[in-house]
Amino acid sequence: MSDTPSDASPRPRQPFARGLPLAAPLRLNRPSDTWFKPALSVVAASAVPHLTLLALGRLDLVMYTMAGSLCALYGHGLPYARRARTLVGVVLSMAAGLAAALVTASLTHSTAVLVAVGALLAAAQKVACDAVRIGPPGPVILTFVSSAALFAPQRLGQVPAHLALTLGAGAVAWLVCVGPALIRREGPERRAVARALEAAADHVAEPGPRTRHTAAAAVHAAWQCLLASGRPTPVRRSLERLVVHAEAAGASAQPDQDPDRLRAWAALTRARGPVPEPPPAPGTAAELYGIDAERAAVYGIDAERAALRGSGGRRAARRTLLRSLGPGSHLLPVAARTLIGCALAGYLCAALGVGRPYWAIVTAASLYQANTTLTWNRTLQRTLGNLLGVLVFAAVLPLSRTGPLALVLCCLFFSFAAEALITRNYWLGSVAVTPMALLVLEFGGTHPAGELVGDRVLDTVLGALAGFLAAALVTNRRAAGRVERALEAAAQARTDAERAYADRAHTGPDGLDRARRALTARLVELREAADIAAGEWWQRALPEQRLLAAERAGHRTLAATAQRQGPSVRAPETRRGAVAPAPANGAA
Repeated sequence: MSDTPSDASPRPRQPFARGLPLAAPLRLNRPSDTWFKPALSVVAASAVPHLTLLALGRLDLVMYTMAGSLCALYGHGLPYARRARTLVGVVLSMAAGLAAALVTASLTHSTAVLVAVGALLAAAQKVACDAVRIGPPGPVILTFVSSAALFAPQRLGQVPAHLALTLGAGAVAWLVCVGPALIRREGPERRAVARALEAAADHVAEPGPRTRHTAAAAVHAAWQCLLASGRPTPVRRSLERLVVHAEAAGASAQPDQDPDRLRAWAALTRARGPVPEPPPAPGTAAELYGIDAERAAVYGIDAERAALRGSGGRRAARRTLLRSLGPGSHLLPVAARTLIGCALAGYLCAALGVGRPYWAIVTAASLYQANTTLTWNRTLQRTLGNLLGVLVFAAVLPLSRTGPLALVLCCLFFSFAAEALITRNYWLGSVAVTPMALLVLEFGGTHPAGELVGDRVLDTVLGALAGFLAAALVTNRRAAGRVERALEAAAQARTDAERAYADRAHTGPDGLDRARRALTARLVELREAADIAAGEWWQRALPEQRLLAAERAGHRTLAATAQRQGPSVRAPETRRGAVAPAPANGAA
């Protein structure tokens, strides 16, 4: 008997506004395994221009060099080939936002116009960063720089020189972030594969929907990292074989699989020594046909790399980007929230006579996450972190005023501390970000401490209130529609994978593996869309049963097609050569 609810059964009611947590958003997490990379990179990228300006006696120009130096925070999870291109885009985007802000500041002193331009820039930066999935720290750094520049005294003739400083510091940041490729070329790939092995080991040790999804997402991220890594090398070949093992373990979690072995491989992969050489994964060509066929175990990843680099791959990427920015995009409600919230925060602070409304704009812009619940979490974190941060600033201000070098060293220290702490929890990182942002004002001249602290507290509270109010009132009903599209895409990807398995004699292992990777990606996107919609307000009920059935069916197909090659390898069948379909209701 099917447990699928009939049309006559009552439909679950979706609450309009969900309960908002208070303690959970403030709990500390384990630090990121690479927290020190952005922390050290931003210090190195900032130290060079800071100390140069100190030697020249022009610390008043630090704001412009800092704009380029902060680009060193991006791209640390990407392979170096992709990172190099991404950082160029980040530096150019930073310069473009700064140019718009500086030109506006030189042409008008109207607070109303400056706040409007700041809100427009914040919304555009939010949409662009979400569309390209730039990753942390996201648009908040771009918004911080452009909003601050709007309210800095500026003449039109100074703009080119100030932009040159930003581009020069951005070039230093690029060298700092890409330079390690000369020492450890496959470092990002090794870390991504190690995460996939660890996630697969967790799933084998404790099978369940949560660990299964985590393993699938980690394996998908590892494949994407390897696909973007450039030409194949012996180390990348070994990493590809390790991902195959992680994929097989994450898909099936059979009792004969050893989580300790996967964790041992992960530790060796993450270390600086040789990459472990695993035995051929079950069902691969190396196991079935001997070592001469081992190259087939790569499953067409070389062809997929070539396709991504070719004109067809670039056109597909452009189409995907344009769809994410089009009229039906799920990003538009978030853009509307950002625009309205930032404008409301800026005008509210200006009406109350606060001299730096850009702090309120940045506070509001930093709140907007994928849904209302996550935005509430960030509101709590940002408010607590900023309020504690102003106390730290008040304590360290006398030290920073002992000399220019002390001011530079304090800024570098808080830059490092922010990145070292922010992966534990956003509020903890904000405790360090706030004094750093306040100390930047000291480069242009001293200000009364009480005025700075009071303005920052008021801007934080008003920006947080206005930002969350906009998030609560601007509806995002497209979140549920995105779930429907993700369900359809997952069903189509599952059908393609089953068809490729049934006809694997003609499609070959490379075609089957591409279909499996596509199915994994669709399942990851489905879970992401469902999680986003689950935390959104003012929308219709989610199809929970369909989501559960689609995820179960997709993961069963991944497990059934894990035996990729060879006529003697069979998955459970209902007819000759066909993968056994999962029940429509997801029951085993």
